[in-house]
Amino acid sequence: MTLLEELTRVLDYDCPVMDIRQGVFHTAVVTRRCGLAATLPKDALRQEPPLVAEPGFLLEKTAEELVSLVHSQSLLEAAIGMATINSLLPVDESVMVERNAGDILLEKGTEKNVAVIGHFPFLPKVRQQAANLWVLENNPHEGDFGPEQAEEFLPQADVVAITGTSITNHTFDGLIRLCRPDAFVLMLGDSVPFTPLLFDHRVDALCGTVVSEPDKVLRCVSQGGNYRQIQGVKRLTIFKNGQ
Repeated sequence: MTLLEELTRVLDYDCPVMDIRQGVFHTAVVTRRCGLAATLPKDALRQEPPLVAEPGFLLEKTAEELVSLVHSQSLLEAAIGMATINSLLPVDESVMVERNAGDILLEKGTEKNVAVIGHFPFLPKVRQQAANLWVLENNPHEGDFGPEQAEEFLPQADVVAITGTSITNHTFDGLIRLCRPDAFVLMLGDSVPFTPLLFDHRVDALCGTVVSEPDKVLRCVSQGGNYRQIQGVKRLTIFKNGQ
């Protein structure tokens, strides 16, 4: 069973859909709480329209119907599904800590082989400390590798960081199978679902976003806010073994 199949089976769908916003960089859905997901504009705009089948009518759908969009091949629809999942999941902040994903990679990856799925601002610091750093990215920057080279680098990595959007674009299960059983694996980004199910899928740490002030978040999403510009959120981490 895939992670998405497991995840969608454990959700409590008994709550109304209150709001949906899809901006350039983020998607937000409000049900039990406000959930976020990355919109992936560069990848989405390569797809054939219509990118969302029923714009203007999504608030008429149930939470379960919105979650089902996470299986869509349209990345914009899948982002709506992912944000809905994050809006439904219970969040226990008492077991979370304020730890930056970049700091964790520096701590775990010093003088080790590190592979990162996705391009992040903290990578130059990691590159200085790691024995090797392999960055795999759908839209490669200078020095990055394409996603097709995951089979080469992930089995060599002692530490692996996987973007939460790997769930949205349906690549997570394939990526995690390539990781060594003894590798330290963390997931990071606004799309990360805070669920212990991921610990059953060989993930050791979840570095994601909890919305603390929904009104601020919704305004920022609607007005094109990127990761660093989103207001009204907490960046939190939960470890599998309470590290």
